[in-house]
Amino acid sequence: MISDRSKRNLAREFRGSRLAQIGMVLMAIILVASLFAPFVAPHDPEQQRVGTGGTEERTDLPPIGFSATETETRLGDDGEFVEREVELEATWDHVLGTNTRGQDVLSRVIYGGRVSLTVGIVGALIAALIGVPYGLAAGYFGGRVDDALMRGGDIMLAFPSLVLAIALVGVFRGTEFHTAAVPDPFVYAAQSDTILSSLIPRSAHVASMPETTTLPVTVTLVVALVNWVWFARVSRGEAISIRKEEYVKAARSLGASDWRIIRQHVLPNSLTPIIVLATIQVAFIILLESALSFLGFSGTTLTWGQDIARGQSDQRAQWWIATMPGLAIVFAVVSVNLLGDWMRDALDPSIEGEGGA
Repeated sequence: MISDRSKRNLAREFRGSRLAQIGMVLMAIILVASLFAPFVAPHDPEQQRVGTGGTEERTDLPPIGFSATETETRLGDDGEFVEREVELEATWDHVLGTNTRGQDVLSRVIYGGRVSLTVGIVGALIAALIGVPYGLAAGYFGGRVDDALMRGGDIMLAFPSLVLAIALVGVFRGTEFHTAAVPDPFVYAAQSDTILSSLIPRSAHVASMPETTTLPVTVTLVVALVNWVWFARVSRGEAISIRKEEYVKAARSLGASDWRIIRQHVLPNSLTPIIVLATIQVAFIILLESALSFLGFSGTTLTWGQDIARGQSDQRAQWWIATMPGLAIVFAVVSVNLLGDWMRDALDPSIEGEGGA
């Protein structure tokens, strides 16, 4: 699907771009940590530790290198309740600290990446599957077909993305699309005697992790419906340009049908800007999903946006609860954007001095 010349440009641009290499490393770390979360996460992200017996059981523990104080109310010897300031020290058992429920922040960041990245990648894929054929048909046929198809897209662009997404969430919540609990193959293998368990080493640590991963089906569909129009506009522009090429006219003169021309000539030659747009859309969808989960529309309790929402009430005292998932969002979006810039520089022939020139 991608020409050998484009592959060479990508490789050459990657070798010469330090930012692209940084983006690749960041994305690889996030993907590996999210995929192998049961192995990487130090604790069950949903397990609450609300005791007061030991440091490892306390809530609101700070990250390593920081300390915090907590007001504790206890019954005094005289029968009266007294308040005292308790110094909370960081512990290596919770490298990024714990939240107000005693849940390990690092584990929640790792597992939250599963949801955000899945929504970002799958949402962008669905948006492309809707928008690319739509835009190619509009651009290739032109005229009234183009006007009729693209006016619908223009209407969607008139609404702010977040407002439109919230409205669509309300619509889809009235249907059967909510969330889907997908079994975790690593945990399943660690808990059962199957062929899969022979391939994956058994581990009590892995077996203690959540057995399923909850994916917000509604939010995934919503973000796809919000963003398909961008794929439609880009593919439409490519189709308008390509349909004037000599090889398209030759194929038409030989009796090829319109849909065959679109499939064999227009689509393959439109892939470069579509692929670049897809990487950018993954970053945008991650931000949109985080905003929706921050507002309580995610459908699952284990997302970066929802953890930020939980930590915003006491940002001054327990700053790490909202800051750590916020940094995860920043790293994910920056890494995707760096990869998108690398692909654009390598594949866009209009950029002078880069791989596409």
